[in-house]
Amino acid sequence: MQTMIQTETVKQKKRKKQKRWGIHLFPIPALFIYGLFIVYPLVAAITYSFYDWKGIQKQAFVGLENYKNLFTLEPFSGMFWNAFGHNVLYFVVQMVVQNGLAFFLAFIIFQKIRGAELLKMAYFLPRLLSVIVVGFLWKLILNPNFGALNVILSKLGLESWKKAWLGDPDTALMTIILVNCWFGLGFAILIFLAGFQSIPKELIEAARLDGAKGMTMLRRIMMPLMMPSIMIMTVLTFIQSFEAFELVYAMQGSQGEPYRSTDTLAVYFYRLAFGGATGDSTAIGLGSALAVVLFLFICVFTALFLNYMKKKEVEM
Repeated sequence: MQTMIQTETVKQKKRKKQKRWGIHLFPIPALFIYGLFIVYPLVAAITYSFYDWKGIQKQAFVGLENYKNLFTLEPFSGMFWNAFGHNVLYFVVQMVVQNGLAFFLAFIIFQKIRGAELLKMAYFLPRLLSVIVVGFLWKLILNPNFGALNVILSKLGLESWKKAWLGDPDTALMTIILVNCWFGLGFAILIFLAGFQSIPKELIEAARLDGAKGMTMLRRIMMPLMMPSIMIMTVLTFIQSFEAFELVYAMQGSQGEPYRSTDTLAVYFYRLAFGGATGDSTAIGLGSALAVVLFLFICVFTALFLNYMKKKEVEM
């Protein structure tokens, strides 16, 4: 009898052990997909950046030559810094216009105004559309001949305001950035609104009893408690700004027209790796070097920013 009990106990232990191992198998499909589409392309890009290429054929090992050419050899270095400046502008405008407006609107919605739920839905609706669809629709709206924007300006008697918005180097990039702000506004509002809603109600009531209200309440009580949400949106905006590709490509193509005024690092990478810097040949080595530089820049800046904000959060 005792032998049978011991045997049954051993079997139960084996079954439990098998179940534990079975649980560890569940992440394997996800890890496989992650490795195939994230890790492998990253490792491949790093490897490719150390070789010379002729078309799609790998040639001799050149070490850091591609990186050197990217920063010092014309026209590559000129196009790199031009695109980098556009990405910086992209980030700054999105932080000020998109995130600033989103923070203000989220604060208003948080006040439980009438129609708050409808406003949330209305602001988030553009986010449900594909970026390519958004780019195509806005390209039609901004058409200088029959676009809705110029037609409305004409109806309002503002003929002098009419422009070829995407055809003028002075307005093309800012127009695309503002379209991107319109597209991303709803998501930013939801992040900030979640931050406001996470503030303990007892703290807000206590501040009101002490006489804090309006902007004083926002600046002295809510703002420090909103730092996690602000930090999240800053990081997401930075990454999105320096990876800006789909909207620019949908509205202006891969050449950064007009006259490279809408070029971004992601568009420049696409042109280098798949279409050539002049549109006629590929430069996979240079494109891979650019991809690695962009990846490292985003990672390092994000890590430094998060570390800085954690220290500030502790001080607050």
